[in-house]
Amino acid sequence: MPVLTQSPTLGDLLKFELNGSYSREIVTLKAGTNYVLGSVLGKITASGKYRLAPAAVVVGDEGAEKGIAILLEAADATGADKSALVLARGPAIVSKNALVFDASVDLLAEKVAKYAELSAAGIVPRDTA
Repeated sequence: MPVLTQSPTLGDLLKFELNGSYSREIVTLKAGTNYVLGSVLGKITASGKYRLAPAAVVVGDEGAEKGIAILLEAADATGADKSALVLARGPAIVSKNALVFDASVDLLAEKVAKYAELSAAGIVPRDTA
């Protein structure tokens, strides 16, 4: 019998949201990446575009190092900027297991820092939600 693998769904990521009309926004994702559901995003100060939140400042993308939003849908922006739906503020609870980080966020301390940044926006990552 073949093994089926299902991609994560919004239900795997978002465990509680008080009011979707308040907490969600359409944003512009920076070109060059195929973003997946659950991506932790930061906002580039100069352009206002969003990208995966790196562990440290990236020259030209200053401001994006602070995780402030979570992507609620997959979006292929490899060829051009793309609009997408994000969870921009809480109160909300998300599953830590469903969060996707920039490749530079690979240490536990860096992930904990991103959890704290999201919590400051009212988006609370939990182990078991």
